[in-house]
Amino acid sequence: MNKDKEVEAFRKGELSHEEEMKYEIARELGLLDKVLESGWKSLSAKETGRIGGLMTRKRKSEN
Repeated sequence: MNKDKEVEAFRKGELSHEEEMKYEIARELGLLDKVLESGWKSLSAKETGRIGGLMTRKRKSEN
């Protein structure tokens, strides 16, 4: 999904559970505005890794 379509789906609440979790974590880390303006590519490797790590932790705790 390209950036514009994904942002539109986020605003409409039409994302998959995984994608919703990714945006929720970005919001918690204070990165959501950056993502919405410039896309996921604008994040550093450290920021992206932090989101991925937290997603993994949340997935494990859901099971």
